[in-house]
Amino acid sequence: MTAKIRITSPHVAEAAPGLWSNCLQVGDSLYLSGLTSRANDGNTIDGADEYEQSRVIFTKIKHLVEAAGGHIDDVVTLTVFVTRMSGNQGVWRARREFFSGDFPACALVEVTSLAKPEILVEIQGQARLGASSAKPR
Repeated sequence: MTAKIRITSPHVAEAAPGLWSNCLQVGDSLYLSGLTSRANDGNTIDGADEYEQSRVIFTKIKHLVEAAGGHIDDVVTLTVFVTRMSGNQGVWRARREFFSGDFPACALVEVTSLAKPEILVEIQGQARLGASSAKPR
């Protein structure tokens, strides 16, 4: 049996113990919790729109995947939650800045609200280490 390992990065604040893990590794699979653009202080939201918030989130995903020894192109699936479907172009614009080649499989879901009114985007995903031919950046 393969043990699960909590993956952390000094660039991504962890939730208080007993709440959730941002990233768990089981074998060569990574499971990423829903991430927002909440700053490391736990209160401030970085980014005024979907594009800016998505850039912050994709940067967090990149840091976590790299902390596990992978590359962002190892991400195979994403679920994107938005509070305004009209902002999805900002999410896609940011995604194009982080991924290349075959993009992750993706679902886009509009929700009524997220953890705070100013949070417009939350993204969760899964990665398979070694899935891309790219080397860590």
